Order: sequence, then structure tokens, then C-alpha cells
Amino acid sequence: MSSSLTSTEARSLIAISLLCFIIICNVFQGDGEPLVASLAFSGLAFSATFALIRWLGPIFLKAGWKGKDMSKVNKVEIPEIMGGVCAIVYLLTIVTFIPIPFYKDIVAATSGGGNRDVVLASYLSAIISLLYITLLGIVDDLLDLRWRHKVLIPAFAAIPMLIVYFVDFGITSVVVPAPLQKYTSGPLVNLGWIYYTYMAAIAIFCPNSINIFAGINGIEVSQSLVIAGLLTLNSSLYIVGQSPAHPATDSHLFSLVFLLPFIGVSLALWYHNWYPAKVFVGDTYCYFAGMVFAVVGILGHFSKTLLLLFVPQIFNFLYSAPQLFGLIPCPRHRLPKFNARSSLLEPSVTQWERPPSPLQASLLNLMARFYFVRLIRNEKGTIIESTNFTMLNLWLVWFGPLKEDMLATQILVMQTCLGILGLFVRHKLALLIFREDNRGFLSYKGVEAV
Repeated sequence: MSSSLTSTEARSLIAISLLCFIIICNVFQGDGEPLVASLAFSGLAFSATFALIRWLGPIFLKAGWKGKDMSKVNKVEIPEIMGGVCAIVYLLTIVTFIPIPFYKDIVAATSGGGNRDVVLASYLSAIISLLYITLLGIVDDLLDLRWRHKVLIPAFAAIPMLIVYFVDFGITSVVVPAPLQKYTSGPLVNLGWIYYTYMAAIAIFCPNSINIFAGINGIEVSQSLVIAGLLTLNSSLYIVGQSPAHPATDSHLFSLVFLLPFIGVSLALWYHNWYPAKVFVGDTYCYFAGMVFAVVGILGHFSKTLLLLFVPQIFNFLYSAPQLFGLIPCPRHRLPKFNARSSLLEPSVTQWERPPSPLQASLLNLMARFYFVRLIRNEKGTIIESTNFTMLNLWLVWFGPLKEDMLATQILVMQTCLGILGLFVRHKLALLIFREDNRGFLSYKGVEAV
């Protein structure tokens, strides 16, 4: 990868930056609109991330922050931990953005008004959580921690956010589905401490689910961009064309302020990480991206909607669980295997040094019967190989060997389709069990928007 920008790239980035700077100046001079300003800051973040990735590549290689692309014939070394650059630019962007929304944009320009200190505390707690997870992610990339040692890292990063939620909101009630309300004392049920456990689980799951749904060029950034795009679409439904303004406008505006710069820095990283990758994102990006989603889902009060967009990640986690928790042997890396002759990716396998136990054999045979795993047996019928339990390997079991970019594209299309279906379920099919969609001004006051 060249360390310098081409003349076309340099002119384009300068043009984008100048346009965004002019917009920001106009926002300061007038009443300002937080979304317009956030879009401008996102453009600046894109330009800065794009240029820094290009300029820092040789420096990272010289420092030893590099890795081999195992899915190529010539396994060249390319810079990694570039997700750290992306995260740092993002953090600088949302910190610099603070003067714009507070006092007159997120509070005064939204229908809810609200307490400025509460909104600012939420904003700052989100920044602290994101800063914490970025630092921990960089440590993980440098020390190469084992999965069992780092799985709870996001829980510590989420502590500032959860404390602010407890102090300033304290909402732990959820709407009971209409058919079940006859068994409860009302339309709401207070979950108390269970709800905080649930939010901590969200903060743990989102970063780790992106981290284990990896292994090919572009897949981590692509899935994150799809989720961020769909979350942006969902939040826009509460802002655009709402007259009078929706009660949840301020929460979704809060979420967009975090999502738009994330999309900006991620697009710059995606350009360099898509097949054939010129840089690796590292675990830092996975933790950082997942925590961004946890922040907007929890502080934006739509964590259950967030989970509907994580269906592929949830499936991948459940499917991977037998290996992650030691029921089935788990190799250090489970990325698909590259066939140098065909230049195609094939499912990677686990070698069984000892025959599987009766319980393991029963589980494998059951999964093989429903095409969830491919088994290789010796002449005695004993299992000697089984494909690894990841969504990428399963996709290759179902559809056969694929080129790396084709596999990533198909997974991306699947993620997008399931995400759109999730939003349809959220806003249409949910009416079968709930009395109304909260886009229609949910009448239950003091409950989290789902």
C-alpha cells in the first residue's frame, strides 16, 4: 500500500473537508441543526481517517504492527490495528462536536426539552465508555489475549454508561405483550436489577459478537456499516416527517450524533480493508464498533430493536458456543481455509486427535444430519475431522467454496436483508402482540422505547 495519497484522492479529501468546514461555520453563525453539523463532522472524520490510514501504514509496519493475509497466494504482510486509528479519530470528532448540540441543539431544538445536564452526562459517559474500550482493544491487539481472558472486557468499559443510566434515568420497566397483560398487574413490569444485568450483557455481547464474526477481508467493517446504516434509518423514522415532534426524538437524535461519525470513519477504513485488504482492522475496531452500538441502544432506549439487527451475530454466537465453551475442540483461529490451487475459500476443520466422546459424537451427528457441520470419518467410521463452528464456515458448507470477496458480499447481503426484516418486525409485526408501535406516541410514560 502506498503511503501517499494520489492527486485525485488528495483533491477529493480537501474538497470534502472544505465543504464540511463551511457547513460547520454556518452552523455556528446561525441557529444550527445538530444533524447537519454531525454530517459535516462525519465528513471531516472520513477525510482524516482516510489520510491517516494511508500515512501511518509504513510506520505500523516498521513498528511490527503487521500481519499476514492468510487467504492469499502470496501471504504479504500488511499493517494491522488500523481500527485504533479509526477509533481515535472518532473519539476526537465526538469530543470536538460537544459545543454544538449542548444548550440549544439536542435540548432546545427537540420537542422533549429535558434536562441539559442529564443529556450532557449521558453524552460524556458514552465517550468515557468508548475511550475505555478503545484502550482495552489496543492492549488486546498488542498482547494477543486469549478469548476467555478478554470476553468480559466490555463490561468494565460499560460501567460509566450504566452508572449514568442508573442516576439520571433509572427506567427498568418494560411493556408486557398484550396477551400476557392479564397475568400481570398492568401494562408494565419493573425488572429492577435484572434490567441492568441485561444492559451489561448487551455491552458484553455486541463487541464480542462482531469480534468472533470475522476472518475474511472486510467482514468486520461491512457488518458494522450495515448495522449502523439500519440503526440510522430506524432513528430517522422518529425525526423526519414527525409533526408534532415525537417524544423519542431527543433519544434518537442523540443516537444519530454517535452513529453518523462512526459511519464516516468506518467508510474510510472499509475502503482500505475490503478485498484485497491493504490493512487489518484488529480487535480494537470490533470492540469499538460493538460498544458504539451498545451505547446508542442503551442510552437511546431501543436496545431490543438493536438486537433485531444482530440476528446473524446472535446465530453465529449460538452456533459457535460448543467450541467457545469447550464442548468441541476449538483451534486458535477458525477462519476459512484458503485453497491455493483454486484460489477459493473452503471450510476450515478441527482435527480430532482422539475419538469424540459419545456426547460429542451424538451432537456432531445430529448437526451433520441437518447440514450444520461436515464430518470426515476414517475407514472405521470414527470422526477424525469436523468443520469449525462459525457462520463463515457454515456458509461454505452450504454453498460450497467461494472467492473471498464473494463470500463477504453474500454475508453482507444476508446481514442487510435480515436487518430490514428486523425493522419490519419491529414496526409492523410487533403490533400483533403490542397495542401500538412507539412511533405512534406510546401511551405508557416512563418506559424504554423498544
